[in-house]
Formats: sequence, C-alpha cells, structure tokens
Amino acid sequence: MRYEQRLLPMLLLLSALLLLVACGGAAAGGAAAGGTAAGDEPPAAAPATTAPSTDGVPRLSAAATLLELGEVVNGVIVERDVAVRNSGDAPLVVSEVLTTCGCTTAALEPMTLAPGETGNLHIAFDSGAHGPELTGPIMRRVILVSNDPTQPEASVDLQATILPPVAE
Repeated sequence: MRYEQRLLPMLLLLSALLLLVACGGAAAGGAAAGGTAAGDEPPAAAPATTAPSTDGVPRLSAAATLLELGEVVNGVIVERDVAVRNSGDAPLVVSEVLTTCGCTTAALEPMTLAPGETGNLHIAFDSGAHGPELTGPIMRRVILVSNDPTQPEASVDLQATILPPVAE
C-alpha cells in the first residue's frame, strides 16, 4: 500500500481522537447538552429536592438537573433556561459557570443570590459546532461552582441525539 493510501485512515483516526479529547470524551455517546429549538416547548423538569436551610448557610437548588433535548438536527442551536434558587439563609455566590465542551455555553444572572432569591441559568447548545459528521447520542454538562458547603459543585446535564443535517 502506498504511503498516501495509509495516511488518510490515520488522519481520520487522529481527528476522531482529538474531537473526543477536546470534548472530554462526551462526543462518543451518552447524553447531550442543549436547549430548545425555536418554537419547541421545553421538557418537564424534575423538581428540586433541596429543602430550605435554617443553619445560616447558602443552599443551591436547580429546578432541573437533566435536560432531555430529544432529537436535534445537526446545525441547530438549542437553548434552555433553568431556575437556580438560593434556598439557604446566607448569600449564595456562584464563582464559576463551566461547561464540558465549547459547543455549550451557559451564563447565570445574577451570580450572587440572596436567601430565597432565584436566578436564571441560560444554556445554549450548538449541535453543529463539531461539523456535520457528528451524529448520535451525546451528553454535555454545565457546572455551577458556588459557596454552598454541602454542594460546592452543582451540575445540569444535557442529553440529545444528533441527527444528520438536512440536505439542501
């Protein structure tokens, strides 16, 4: 076999490995990140289970910890909003909002919540960020780093099945 014929499969394998590493391995399968396509109703969210605190500490409660996006056509940007509440007795300070992959962005407003206050976590997932070849089940995660002593890192997982792009 000529050198050029062996080079293409090696480059494809290397590209796939780089994609997995860049996304923390999440592109290979599992659940997906995301939001809603324009006009879609968001799925029902699991209720928060954190009870109000009386010990003078912040408590982070997210209205949903799993967002099921269903089937998403590659190239569609899906968005979701999740209510984040301080159910504690002291100010909740979220110091960082992280995502497991660059195809997902998230922002919390405000980043400091007084006791009983609720903020909005806005999440956007770009299903086409990795190119038209990415299809199948994926998972992305949004991580909130805060001063909640019992849960310093809270997460919201996003799951989707990426469908091939629509041919034009």
